[in-house]
Amino acid sequence: MALLTILRYPDARLHKKAKPVAVVDERIRKLVRDMADTMYEAPGVGLAATQVDVHERVIVIDVSDEGRDLLVLINPEITWKSETVKAVEEGCLSVPGIYDEVERAERIRFTALDEEGRPYEMQAEGLLAVCVQHEMDHLEGKVFVEYLSALKRNRIKTKMKKAERELVKA
Repeated sequence: MALLTILRYPDARLHKKAKPVAVVDERIRKLVRDMADTMYEAPGVGLAATQVDVHERVIVIDVSDEGRDLLVLINPEITWKSETVKAVEEGCLSVPGIYDEVERAERIRFTALDEEGRPYEMQAEGLLAVCVQHEMDHLEGKVFVEYLSALKRNRIKTKMKKAERELVKA
């Protein structure tokens, strides 16, 4: 089990756009395992490779209560979003302790490759739909706080920088 370091907002590396995975090989499968271990340990329900400073289109998600239903999305693409949106409170492993409402499509359909490189299509709603949209934003270099007002975003940035300074002092 290898735990990866999760980048924290406002780290500039969180804003890098991820490149498609060229081939799903053992390196990518190891990345998926390490990302899953990191997500479960954090604990969280989703993690994008961008958050661990790997700028490839890889996401792991597990919204189950037991933490035994890992979903792997390699090169994911949202192919459809419902017109109905819902404001849902979100948090992020890269912005620990911060939660706020973000509007997301209630239902989505997406395609991706699994950890063996096999393509699949899936429809999602509820927490899974929110999580997929949230993690896909990371692959585009966007953090959920960017949906908030400039005032809230600046307060969060200040709070995160202060926490980082205190962590360095300790």
